[in-house]
Amino acid sequence: MSLGTLYIISAPSGAGKTSLVKALVARVDTISISVSHTTRKPRTGEQDGHDYHFIDERAFLGMIEDAAFLEHARVFDHYYGTAIASVQAQLAEGQDVILEIDWQGAQQVRRQLPGCQSIFILPPSRDELEARLRARAQDSDEVIERRMRDAVREISHYGEYDYLVVNDDFETALGELITIFGANRLRLPARGQRLRTLISDLLV
Repeated sequence: MSLGTLYIISAPSGAGKTSLVKALVARVDTISISVSHTTRKPRTGEQDGHDYHFIDERAFLGMIEDAAFLEHARVFDHYYGTAIASVQAQLAEGQDVILEIDWQGAQQVRRQLPGCQSIFILPPSRDELEARLRARAQDSDEVIERRMRDAVREISHYGEYDYLVVNDDFETALGELITIFGANRLRLPARGQRLRTLISDLLV
């Protein structure tokens, strides 16, 4: 049994998921982010092996054939996937591992690991979501319109998740995430496993 817990965190593009997760990992040293594989090109500032493992489509399809992924999906015309081996290694070291994936990947992970926890991050409003997408100044109007349509599809799956966090005020949303992770580390069986030596001594 692993010491860590696997968490799925999903959100529509522009909801602030990436910023929240980075801040969460910076605040809590028992949390790691699973580095996914993707066929999309790196964005400005992204580093291979840190933000994503950037590979071509042929290599990605080869990994699918080898059953190397815990989950994989095609999103925005590119493939994304989570390698099984790296996640298992992090969990065995006692780390809580975050998968930043969409609802399609979340469904795949739940089928294989029904004990995982899942969090959906919502924007405070539709207007604010669009404003955040436009503030990036990276996408054309056509791409933003498509992302807004896809956001509706993504949000429609909110009911499949264990927790909902609204990213209106950043620090409030971050505090809620920290609370979720902290509370889950106090639950059995994870807590009991970490304290097995103490419990054994108390029961003598």
